[in-house]
Amino acid sequence: MRELSAQRVPGRPWPLLLALVLGGLLQLATLLAPVPALAAPGLCVGPVCADEITRSAKHHWQLRLRVDDQRGHRERLVVDCRDGHLSPESGTVERGYAAAVARRACRLAGEGSQG
Repeated sequence: MRELSAQRVPGRPWPLLLALVLGGLLQLATLLAPVPALAAPGLCVGPVCADEITRSAKHHWQLRLRVDDQRGHRERLVVDCRDGHLSPESGTVERGYAAAVARRACRLAGEGSQG
């Protein structure tokens, strides 16, 4: 007796063709998909990094930034570059490092204190 599962039927290559097309589409989709996990942090001081640093539309001396630490704590801060005041004043990310990141961001934005 002949085994039918191992036998190729001539003239019907569509299962193989379909598998090749789907495999090619899957590879193309993985190459074109964005990979946000590989993005580098914007600005780091010690264990705290800041990214998404933007200037306030209303007050040019204010910067908004998202900070996170190595423990996975994240929060959004607003810094007044005139005096270095952080808002909110307390949170999950250690404020000493967060203040240092904020000062550096203000300096790089050209909004650091002149005194």
